[in-house]
Amino acid sequence: MLRIHHAIQTGKHPNATTLAAEMEVSTKSVHRDIEFMRDRLGLPIEFDPRRNSYYYTQEVASFPTLQLTEGELFALLVAEKAIQQYRGTTFERPLMSALRKMADSLPEPVSIHFSDWDRAISFRTSVEPFLNLEVFDQLARATASRQQLQIVYRKPGSREAETRVIDPYHLANINGEWYLFAYDHLRGDLRTFVPARIKSVRRTGKTFTRPTGFSVDRQLRDSFGVHIAEGQYEVVLRFSAEVADYIREKRWHPSQKLRELEGDRVELRMKLSSLVEVQRWILSWGGEVEVLAPRELVKNVRDAATAILDRTRRVLARYRRGRSGSAV
Repeated sequence: MLRIHHAIQTGKHPNATTLAAEMEVSTKSVHRDIEFMRDRLGLPIEFDPRRNSYYYTQEVASFPTLQLTEGELFALLVAEKAIQQYRGTTFERPLMSALRKMADSLPEPVSIHFSDWDRAISFRTSVEPFLNLEVFDQLARATASRQQLQIVYRKPGSREAETRVIDPYHLANINGEWYLFAYDHLRGDLRTFVPARIKSVRRTGKTFTRPTGFSVDRQLRDSFGVHIAEGQYEVVLRFSAEVADYIREKRWHPSQKLRELEGDRVELRMKLSSLVEVQRWILSWGGEVEVLAPRELVKNVRDAATAILDRTRRVLARYRRGRSGSAV
């Protein structure tokens, strides 16, 4: 739009065809930009059919600058901080480019004490996944251009990696972790892959059509994390007074319902499609949570807690034997 403005202001008598050729875009793009300039930015643009060109009906001193409120500027600074977690990934360059363009469009009088904001706001991730940036970049590009891939992938718990042919539908960052949702030709179904476990990537030379009904939000609608639907479960948990405030302070799942109990305890109900991830989450609360339903989850948590207890007993037994031996 700045180039269109400059062409009109300098009297070059541009039209959609000449502008499209100069900027290497379609004439439709030029028409859309001119409509935006006229209707949204209030620039007095008209078309002269005799000269077959656009012109300003009155003098335009300068191109309108981007106006931001203090709140929007604050949000922009927070966004810049958040981008730090994408340093080194394929998203860093376009994100920083977008921020620079916005900054360049700000009016001259705006002044910000960046050092003050730097000390006031930060983002910290305690667990950072290991990413092969070259592999990640190939995944992102193939997903955007709908290119079929052949990957070498190692499933968790498996020593050997295996070759898969996939159609990458979507890359998502969920709770700080990256996941690739793709159609797996070996399994004949949609699968979730962890980019950190992909050892190598190669394009097959084929393209694919992403299903019109595909939606990550729909796939994970009743999930507690990234596990795709396996069934329907109503999970009922009761938390002790010691941790109840932590439960009240967060939205753990869209379906959650909280009920206050005696003794400052709280009950949490959720409708989930998988129990795998919620089981791990329950165990992270130690002895501060009681599982009431479903029965399958009660059993799984009990078995996992028993296994932890058995391993702990064996470790303590080794410590006792070690002390006994040293005393002798």
